[in-house]
Amino acid sequence: MNKKLVALFSILFFVVIVLAACGGESEDASSEEGNDDGSSEETVTLTLAENHPDDYPTTVGDKKFAELVEEKTDGRYEIEVYSGGQLGEESEVLEQVQLGTIELARVNAIPLTEFSESIGVLSMPYLFEDEEEKWEKLNGEVGQDLLGTLDGSGLVGLTFYDSGERSFYNNVRPVETPEDMEGLQLRVQSSDLAIAIVESLGASATPMEYGEVYSALQTGVIDGAENNFPSYYTSNHYEVAEYFTVNGYQGTPEVLLGSQDLWDDLSDEDKEAFKEAAMESVDVQREAWAELTEEAREAVTENGSELIEVSDTEEWREAVQPVYDEYGDQYSEWIDRFTE
Repeated sequence: MNKKLVALFSILFFVVIVLAACGGESEDASSEEGNDDGSSEETVTLTLAENHPDDYPTTVGDKKFAELVEEKTDGRYEIEVYSGGQLGEESEVLEQVQLGTIELARVNAIPLTEFSESIGVLSMPYLFEDEEEKWEKLNGEVGQDLLGTLDGSGLVGLTFYDSGERSFYNNVRPVETPEDMEGLQLRVQSSDLAIAIVESLGASATPMEYGEVYSALQTGVIDGAENNFPSYYTSNHYEVAEYFTVNGYQGTPEVLLGSQDLWDDLSDEDKEAFKEAAMESVDVQREAWAELTEEAREAVTENGSELIEVSDTEEWREAVQPVYDEYGDQYSEWIDRFTE
């Protein structure tokens, strides 16, 4: 073979190699850019703010929600949960969610009354007959309609999470009936409704920061307070207030929510996926809450607390009727729907 033919074959071989390489690069680029219809397969990463620790029940619920969203959207959306208040306190987080700088958050329902007065109904005493009725209503149509009252605030309510039932505890005497509350000085949250509830039961209400309660109990500034079992235990209040009346007078839930900016960017299909994921995460969150409550209950009992079980709350419900007389008109529509 003469030199000209050798050169020609060499050139042809080089051209084939180059074309093959270019074809491979074109195929790779196409798979990265998306499908033939132009849609992108790139994963969108979202942020969810949580102010409780990593192993707390609401955080457990957040993580299950994130897992389900990724699963239901075939990996197109990934949610990173920032627990322990890394992104700020609830008030700061709510502002960021409204602005769209944080896409998702878990907050208590109480601060949401700033954006929807109607949500305040969830703090009314003895609103539900029992836990079964409560969660049937919150997970049902009326609960979703209540979340819908956030429309126009820049916030979108996805579902409710459990935060337990609040009860009274003190260091003076066992409290079995409303009459036993007479004369007790109890710490409450700084809200007119919280004060009205305690005073309707014959006790005196003292609004106070939560961090001051232990020393106030210890020094006799107050006789007692109110909260759920996990808080009673983790705050060590059981050390200075040994009588815990298990009567679950109030159970304001937590709320998982998103920003309006995020919601407007989602397709109808993805909105449905996010809603389904939120609702399906509730059982996991509530199971984690039940386990934590039982652990706290056992711990305070072992450490000497006396638990006074109230099996019939009828007389307690009658005692707080003045609260319904005062606030009933404000929440009448929702009280009717939750109790019908």
